[in-house]
Amino acid sequence: MLSACAINNVVIMGRLTSDPELRQTPTGVSTCQITVAVNRGYVPQGGERQADFITVVAWRQTAEFISRYFTKGKTIIVEGSLRTRTYDDKRYPDVRHYVTEVYADNVSFGESKSSSQGGSYSTQQYSQPRQDQYDGSASRPNNAPAASVSYGELGNMDDFEDVIGDSDLPF
Repeated sequence: MLSACAINNVVIMGRLTSDPELRQTPTGVSTCQITVAVNRGYVPQGGERQADFITVVAWRQTAEFISRYFTKGKTIIVEGSLRTRTYDDKRYPDVRHYVTEVYADNVSFGESKSSSQGGSYSTQQYSQPRQDQYDGSASRPNNAPAASVSYGELGNMDDFEDVIGDSDLPF
């Protein structure tokens, strides 16, 4: 018997449109909602570059990480999953709103430590443990692994060598 397999992975890189605001649920779970402006990969002939404004939702330590280290205009890389939801408008009972959001699992800096310094990039990253419940109604179980923050440097791009053909690959 074959089982259904679903893949729902999203990776975006763009700039925050405003400073993040950390909030708490009634049960004390941290959450943060940000909007990321992501430039499109093409420019219409005779036009200007366009951007999409994507809503990102983060929970727990990922939300705290974003609110602590990111501000308006900073470049952010978000890995997560796409979620959709609906809600009925309270003012207009016959109106239903449809919302599409990226739920963040991993968040990284997308620019150098200082824009004035060239060549060296920071890859500080925060990874949220994957959980099925992102609604803030339950906290992390005692036996669940704690998420970690990893630090590293990519170094100078001169450290990499060009690969001319497939025969030069080690695999």
